[in-house]
Amino acid sequence: MAQEIERKFLVIGDFKSQAFEQSRIIQGYISSARGRTVRVRIRNGRGYLTIKGASNESGTSRYEWEKELSLHEAEELMKLCEPGVIDKTRYLVRSGEHIFEVDEFYGENEGLIVAEVELNAEDEAFVKPSFIGQEVTGDVRYYNSQLMKKPYTTW
Repeated sequence: MAQEIERKFLVIGDFKSQAFEQSRIIQGYISSARGRTVRVRIRNGRGYLTIKGASNESGTSRYEWEKELSLHEAEELMKLCEPGVIDKTRYLVRSGEHIFEVDEFYGENEGLIVAEVELNAEDEAFVKPSFIGQEVTGDVRYYNSQLMKKPYTTW
């Protein structure tokens, strides 16, 4: 099983000047049931199908499986998705030995910016960049599958 271990934070400062890469992401959910999501993503002209399992108690770790698809396949699967879409730009920022993925959301999630860092262990140390704010790991409101159902602008 592929285990994803990550921590999530709100962003409170400038991060764009530190980014070494960025890409636009559009994604939808074939299933957004808590504990077993099936996501379709289009990023840089490529498609991806991702299945995620339930998070552990802290919200830090969960099963994740991903398969690359053709753009055509992803576009066809997007037609099966639940109502709502996630539209965001992802910026990659190095900090120490890690890379933070910073997502700036658009549409109904406009104004929300979150950063995630993937880890090899739940207790792994990492260097927090200056733009990192409050930790929201495990807060289901910030899961993309939930932002699709209850967008940030409606909070």
